[in-house]
Amino acid sequence: MWVSGFLFYTHGGILSELAQGHIMDSELFKLAEQLGRLLKADGKTIATAESCTGGWIAQTITDIPGSSAWFDRGFVTYSNAAKMQMLGVSPQTLEHYGAVSAETAAQMATGALAHSVADVAIAVTGIAGPDGGTTEKPVGTVFIAWVDKNGKAQVVKKQFSGNRRQIRAQTVAGAIEGMWLFF
Repeated sequence: MWVSGFLFYTHGGILSELAQGHIMDSELFKLAEQLGRLLKADGKTIATAESCTGGWIAQTITDIPGSSAWFDRGFVTYSNAAKMQMLGVSPQTLEHYGAVSAETAAQMATGALAHSVADVAIAVTGIAGPDGGTTEKPVGTVFIAWVDKNGKAQVVKKQFSGNRRQIRAQTVAGAIEGMWLFF
């Protein structure tokens, strides 16, 4: 059911700008505005589950006037305890795979749907740095998951670069842009 893989859409566009550290909040606003048009046209609502972005995806979405028509809610689950309590992430998943993993991102997205009335959900978990990276999961490692109520699901692993803000901004843009491709 969950497809683990890599999406690369960094040729030109927002993500290549992000990689160079040139992203502006206005560009994230445009991404969210386009997502909102898609969701509204389809009569769908979205929920977010965020760890490394700390609510930045939800903030970007709710910066759009009228987003209440297509945004249900956001969960900021920075700690493992919050992931378990708010989203139902399994303690075994966290212990076996870690908080930064495809499995955790998938359970976060599924949990966001289960604890909301949304039709689709985005979940992100990663290592924004500057500390916390390992050889297996260096700073910039991010997992993004998308899921819908019909059982369609996808998880991707991204390796972003830059400082903490740049990695988080790339994650926000990647999550929102990825939802377009997910539709």
